[in-house]
Amino acid sequence: MPKEYPRTRRVAEQIRRDLADLIQFEVKDPGVRFVTLTGVEVTPDYAHARVYYTTLAGFEAGAGIDSALKRASGFLRSQLGHRLKLRVIPELHFIYDTSVERGVHLAKLIDQAVGTAATAPPEQ
Repeated sequence: MPKEYPRTRRVAEQIRRDLADLIQFEVKDPGVRFVTLTGVEVTPDYAHARVYYTTLAGFEAGAGIDSALKRASGFLRSQLGHRLKLRVIPELHFIYDTSVERGVHLAKLIDQAVGTAATAPPEQ
């Protein structure tokens, strides 16, 4: 596992905040609505950034949103260049984050297990 540097983490968090602001207020494409950015990972040389996102629409709408984000990536990158004082502005790679859906699914399974344990007769 590569070593992570504090500056890289700060830059990644700033990119996440700026992208969230840009997507909410500047991007006019309706295909990008209801996108929540869950995290950003930046390479140590700042050449590439993996931007993890999730949507309220779920995984089924992810393909349309993914293509809309790819269309808007040039605009987003240029706007990041105006906001960030970096020599290299990273190329943006958008990846759908399934961790929220997995968490909800696991919570349902736990609730079902607890519910069946509560209704089962006590063993003697």
